[in-house]
This record gives sequence, C-alpha cells and structure tokens, in this order.
Amino acid sequence: MPNFTLPRTARLTRTHKVSAALVASAGCAAALAFTAAPGNAGTTTAADAPAAVKPVSANGMPLTAKDRADDGKQARAVASSVAAGLKAAPAEKQSHTAEQAANRSIERKALVAPKAAPKAAPKAAPKAHKATPKRYANNLDGWIRESLDIMKDKGIPGSYEGLHRNIMRESAGDPNAVNDWDINAINGVPSKGLLQVIQPTFDAYHVSGTPHKLTDPIANITAAANYAADRYGSIDNVNSAY
Repeated sequence: MPNFTLPRTARLTRTHKVSAALVASAGCAAALAFTAAPGNAGTTTAADAPAAVKPVSANGMPLTAKDRADDGKQARAVASSVAAGLKAAPAEKQSHTAEQAANRSIERKALVAPKAAPKAAPKAAPKAHKATPKRYANNLDGWIRESLDIMKDKGIPGSYEGLHRNIMRESAGDPNAVNDWDINAINGVPSKGLLQVIQPTFDAYHVSGTPHKLTDPIANITAAANYAADRYGSIDNVNSAY
C-alpha cells in the first residue's frame, strides 16, 4: 500500500497543539463560571441588554412602512371576513329554522285537512212496482166485471149489460143453479151455473186462466161468452135460450 504524507505546511506543530488545548480549557472554565454564578448575576444593565428584535418580512428583510400598511389592510380584511361569517351564520340558521317551521306547518295542515267525503254509491234504479192485482167483489157485480177483463184480454166480445141480462134470465144470479128437467137433463148432462152451460160445451170453450170447474162464476161466464161469440157473434146477441 502506498504511503501518504501531509504537506509540510499542513502539519500541526507542538506549539499549535498546546494552543488548542489552552483554548478548550478556557472555554470549559467559562462555562463552569456561568453555572456557578449567584441568582442576581442575571441582572444586567441597559448597556448589557440585548438589542430589541426588529420585525422582518417573509424574506428576512426589515419591514418597511409600506409592509406595515399592507399587513394592517390584510388584518382588517381578515377581521371583516370573520365578522361577515359570524353574521351569516345566525342568518343561515334563522333561514333554516324558518324553513323547518314552514315544513311543519304544511305537515300539520296535511294531517288536519278534512278527508274527502266518500263518493256515494250510485243509486240503484228503482224497482218497477208490480201491478197490484185488481180486486173484485165476491158477488154478481164483481163476477161480471172480472169476467169482462178476462174476455177483453182474450178478445172475446161482450158487454156488462149483455152478460147481466142473460144471467138473470138463465139462473137469476145463482152460480149453483141446475136445470134438471130439460132435454139436457134427460140426456144426463144438465145445464149448470150462472149462464146454464152443459159440461161438454164448457170443456170445449173453457178459457185458459180460469178454474176448470163448471159452477165457478168466472169460468162459467167466460166459457158461455166464448161459445156465444163463436155461434152468435156475441153474448149481447143472445136474448133467449141458446
């Protein structure tokens, strides 16, 4: 390995080493003296006081009057912004509170709003009244009137007068009258009822809707009127035994 040697001018002499040691010793002594100094040793005179620190700008240079003016403007701008923010906060809070109150008012109105009345069900069409059955008296007048209504529905001619006249001649108005002496009676088929009808004639001219009984007043009258209409044109044309 090659040997390197310092230049002669850079070598430390014995004198240099002794001087460095003395400097170090003096520094240590000074530090010990400062530590061991009494409590009032810290009091200094105005002459010994350090110089006041002057404010400097961001680049380390002393502040000028213009810098101070600019800082004042910035400070005032910051203070104004903070004040505006403080004012805006209550206003925004008041607006939010008013909006909540309005929403609550709308909700309350919705709750208390009367419900729409239910639509009435459509009225059912009135039922057609059934025709009340016509009532007839249970006597000769009632029998004739009821027979006339049936005859009208069936197209059988005749009038109240024609029926009444023939009934009074044949039976005097007795629905159970029986002729037991004429030829029909001799032949075993006596005439019966208000208009004295024999059974074969009744069966042949019976009007539907009336009882199938020879002595029934309505069935007897309508069958006799039906027979007279077929043979004479109408019961009104009969003036004697037929």
